[in-house]
Amino acid sequence: MWTRKFVLSLSLLISACSLLLAEPTVETVLEGLKNPVAVVLQPETDVIFVAESGAGRVIRIIDGKAEAVITGFPLEKYGEGPKYSIGPLGLAFLDKDHLVVGGGGLPDGEELLRFYKLPEAGSIEASEMASSSSLKPVDDVGGEGNFYGLARTSGALFVTCNGDDAKGWIAKALLVGGVEKTVAPLQRAIATKVATGLDAPVALTVSPDGNLVVGQMGEIKVAGDSGLTFYHPASGKRLAHFATGLHDISGLAYGPGGMLYATDFSWLKPDQGSLSQLLSVRERKQTVKARRILPLERPTAITFDQSGAALVTVIGSGEKPDSGKLLRIELDP
Repeated sequence: MWTRKFVLSLSLLISACSLLLAEPTVETVLEGLKNPVAVVLQPETDVIFVAESGAGRVIRIIDGKAEAVITGFPLEKYGEGPKYSIGPLGLAFLDKDHLVVGGGGLPDGEELLRFYKLPEAGSIEASEMASSSSLKPVDDVGGEGNFYGLARTSGALFVTCNGDDAKGWIAKALLVGGVEKTVAPLQRAIATKVATGLDAPVALTVSPDGNLVVGQMGEIKVAGDSGLTFYHPASGKRLAHFATGLHDISGLAYGPGGMLYATDFSWLKPDQGSLSQLLSVRERKQTVKARRILPLERPTAITFDQSGAALVTVIGSGEKPDSGKLLRIELDP
């Protein structure tokens, strides 16, 4: 009975709708960014925050301009084929004044999940953390790094990790009490490669009914192998797993009406990067079909603003270090 209820819920959440989408309207909110990889809205204010990874900083958008909030993150090179400078990766708010930043600029095992009390004005240095946590090597398990995707449930913060390729961990930090200094140390929670057979858990969100939704990027050099997996947040049990046909899922977010959207970075075929809607298709069994909405050049993350428009970060061509953009995309459901 429970499994049946979940499948029906999944069908609603990722939509079996077959209506044709109108041409989306795309607006450039900000350009000249260096490898932007995350975008979130600040609670209460709806101010847009972006992890400008290649610049080693977190910014907020005020009156259409970038304002530095946290600066001086360490940088390293990442990728196969084109290599990108990365520093801060995932972003998540605990409340209006407390921001969590997933690091990407340090070696595996030394990388930090960083917790900040935001300044009311001006900026702070990356070293000015309220607290931090890491995942060091344990026995035969490697250290973790590249904390790309962050998502919060009512009781915990979840993080996708890309250090130990043998396991593909999602880590978990319990929220215990109020906000300040109440995040427990990171612990390895879900071995996604064991659960799915796919590399690189990257994108992460929470479904409207509270389950974890993971975009498994798969092998960079293999086209079309990205997967979508649902897990129970408390037990870590795999609830469902689907092939998507996408190349490299980099971002996931639920939009208006409970529709699930994905950005596809597409390492191997950059001209096939996209924003897609993930649809539930039921034939002999339930499957997922990606409906391509818009071609995008190396998109990295997605969220939705209060009006229902998608906010998407893109790295762009990479020919120039500041070819990244923040886009606002109005979708006609």
